[in-house]
Amino acid sequence: MTEIDAKISEAYGQKLRIRVCGVCVRDNQILLVHHKSLGKTGSLWAPPGGGMEFGESAEEAIIREFKEETGLTIAVKEFLFVHEYLDPPLHGIELFFLVTPISGNLNLGIDPEMPADDQILTEVGYYDLNTLRRSHLQSLHYVLQNSESIDALINRKGYFKYH
Repeated sequence: MTEIDAKISEAYGQKLRIRVCGVCVRDNQILLVHHKSLGKTGSLWAPPGGGMEFGESAEEAIIREFKEETGLTIAVKEFLFVHEYLDPPLHGIELFFLVTPISGNLNLGIDPEMPADDQILTEVGYYDLNTLRRSHLQSLHYVLQNSESIDALINRKGYFKYH
């Protein structure tokens, strides 16, 4: 286990986390954040999001997480679906929401749970999902691996557990 893996495990591992994730689409592209040292390949492309804090609503959490990771202020449009992620030592229940930006400039933010000198966020931007599915399928969040298009992702309803 690398030093960064140990820090990720210490910050997030061996506990159930409730997470929020925002699906933000512009010009048929999806907003994604790249994380190093996560996922099966050590590279993970995922919608912006993160853990809820005690006393915080899901809507408050996704607004906070978007601001931290992307610099954007968003409006929450609707709840989409639930995804359960289980890949020890990580276990999360993820609530996905459709969101839209209302202000701010897109730029790479931070993961406040990680030390300043060991940030895991490396890129942020709008990407063509089909292109990423062809070139980086194993590095995509499980929900994106199992969604043939942005429309299919947005139209999911229910509970999913992909691995």
